[in-house]
Amino acid sequence: MAFLLDIFGFLTVLLSGLTRTAQCFYVGSIAFLFLAALPICAHSGVLGDRVIIVSRKTAAYSLLVMIAVLAASLWAHTAILAGTTDGSYLNALGGTYASAQLLRLGAAVVALLILCRRSRADIFLPLLALIDIGAGIATSHAAARLDNQLLLIVTTTLHHLGAAIWIGGLPAFLFALNTLPVGPLLERVGRRYSLLCLLSVLAIAFSGFVMLVYYVGSTEAMYGTAYGMMLGTKTILFVTLLGLGFFNSRAVRMLAGHSGAPLLRLKRFVEVEIGIGITILFVAASITSLPPAIDLTEGRATLSDITERLSPKWPLLTSPDKSSLAFYEEQHKAAMPDMSSHMQVYVPGSGVPLPRNAEDIAWSEYNHHWAGIFVLMIGILALLERTGRAPWARHWPLLFVGLAGFLFMRSEAEGWPLGTLSLGESLRDPEYVQHKLFMALITGFAGFEWSVRTGALTRSWARYIFPLLSAAGGMMLLTHSHSIANVKELLLIEMTHMPIAILGIWAAWSRWLELRLVGRGREICGWLWPTFFCLVGIILILYREI
Repeated sequence: MAFLLDIFGFLTVLLSGLTRTAQCFYVGSIAFLFLAALPICAHSGVLGDRVIIVSRKTAAYSLLVMIAVLAASLWAHTAILAGTTDGSYLNALGGTYASAQLLRLGAAVVALLILCRRSRADIFLPLLALIDIGAGIATSHAAARLDNQLLLIVTTTLHHLGAAIWIGGLPAFLFALNTLPVGPLLERVGRRYSLLCLLSVLAIAFSGFVMLVYYVGSTEAMYGTAYGMMLGTKTILFVTLLGLGFFNSRAVRMLAGHSGAPLLRLKRFVEVEIGIGITILFVAASITSLPPAIDLTEGRATLSDITERLSPKWPLLTSPDKSSLAFYEEQHKAAMPDMSSHMQVYVPGSGVPLPRNAEDIAWSEYNHHWAGIFVLMIGILALLERTGRAPWARHWPLLFVGLAGFLFMRSEAEGWPLGTLSLGESLRDPEYVQHKLFMALITGFAGFEWSVRTGALTRSWARYIFPLLSAAGGMMLLTHSHSIANVKELLLIEMTHMPIAILGIWAAWSRWLELRLVGRGREICGWLWPTFFCLVGIILILYREI
């Protein structure tokens, strides 16, 4: 129970992101089935039946994942509530959150049973999907507001439906693209889904504007709070999806022809849309865990704070001594003979933030600056390899191993393996766990990418590990949190991480497109992703906390 309580915040965002993703794909597949597949493919022979079957399977698999994640989320929340209030699990299940999740689980199980076999009961699938949307909104910011509650509930419903039809319908649409040959039938399906996406975008834009007014309220709240910062990040990714959707809508108009080039590009762009769409859903889950910006009137960052923090400064390449860090200084004082108690000054998971001083800030800046040098060198070497004149530069992935090793030794100086805290104690700190997961990701995709580039690993799937793990790392960075008590300082630190995450996501999916496209598009993406890595390196080199 203690460990669950320690990581509950991070676990909640993770489970919420997985739930939103599964729900989106489930509802989107149902929408694609009833609004595109059945009206157009029901009387189109074997190929049309395949599209319908695949749409049903996509919804069913999404439901399986959603049921599993909902059950895990319900257990975690119930266990925490029962354990921290000395109440029973039965009482905990009577709360609003638990009741909503139980309703969602029941509706999901019924929908899954209906999807297992085609019958007249199929007509209930849209209703069950709407029940799931409604039960989810019952635990949202909209339901918790005292003012304008009905307006915000309707607006949030519109927002969720728009995201589900557009992002959630993409997997079913991708399967349709892989099933149907180029021709009039595929064009009709593509045009219908393109129209649905257009309406969804309008719904998202309108509802997003309304929520911006009632949840943010002012320009100062937009740039001065964590909620506003995450909303801005979500907007940038949304615009990225709009760009991909624009190119896809043009490709859809050419599906009636006999050329496979537009279809190939459409498939690859849809793959990227799915990946970035999942990231947006995790960002939305992270936003839900934050109080609306309009409610935070204290501790906001001002424009002068942001300008001062983002002003370039020569990087710090010398590290302070570890013994000068606040944790070790406080430990030393606590161990002095005249002290009545020799208690540990920081206990992970206790709710008391880690003490910090000027040396801690210098230690953190040093870590970021050298990490930036590693990443910049990686980007430059990848660009050199791209020229074809420096074959030796293909070993650039090994620098990621060096970066992971550097961060493993330097991050969380008080924690395991070089700090005084044990591994068990360190694992109670969510920030420690997240950082070590980042290092595992870095080491994993470095090993795979180096093996692919040197020919040591020839399996075709291996080359996709690097972009997929890079995208996962960028998504994790967007939901990453720091153990700092000062709200304004925390915002200013995380503000520098957002562009790194966005550039990392762009780099990951540019690399994906380089592997999946042909012709000029492949060449452009091949130059883009190392450039994004160089920009990440520069941002890290200029990183500062004071």
